[in-house]
Amino acid sequence: MADKTLNEDDVDRRLAGGDDLAPRDRNAMDRFIDGIELIAAFFVGIVAADIFISVLLRYFFSIQIPDAYDFGRLLLGILIFWGIAATSYRGTHITVDLLYGNVNERYQRFIDVFATLVLLFVVTVQTYTLFDKVVSTYNDNVLTFDLRLPTWPFFLVAWLGDVSAVLLIAVRTYRLIFQPEKMEGGYRMKPVE
Repeated sequence: MADKTLNEDDVDRRLAGGDDLAPRDRNAMDRFIDGIELIAAFFVGIVAADIFISVLLRYFFSIQIPDAYDFGRLLLGILIFWGIAATSYRGTHITVDLLYGNVNERYQRFIDVFATLVLLFVVTVQTYTLFDKVVSTYNDNVLTFDLRLPTWPFFLVAWLGDVSAVLLIAVRTYRLIFQPEKMEGGYRMKPVE
């Protein structure tokens, strides 16, 4: 029977899109995490398509999409909040490891848990204030410039991304404290090189 543990090279190959080493028995939480990442990737594609089509039409055909600027900035806001959700669980955001790299594994784990708790607090407060922005935008009937479309649905979708970030950070915090073996590639964050 083959050893089912992954070494560091296997994890790196898996993250790089190499061999399919992922276990087949993924639970509902892992599927939820993957779903959040897919939604974030979808919004990256939408923002890229909006920018590409707007530039193409403007420079080659002298046509402007109505509310292209408003849609661009609102979609970029959505992308930012769903991007926060996508990077929060995996710990793949850029990290500074000046202190982290110079302490033993016990203190590294303490730093990971502390940093994740701080992130959970900050994003929770951010989610609360963003919900207030959704409500005030709805009550003030803020509209786009050309088409006069309400902007609150864009804020609502961005807020849902922030709620997803809170949920994923809470799951990460729980797993860091109680189930570090369930963290993909180990519980320790790897610095981005």
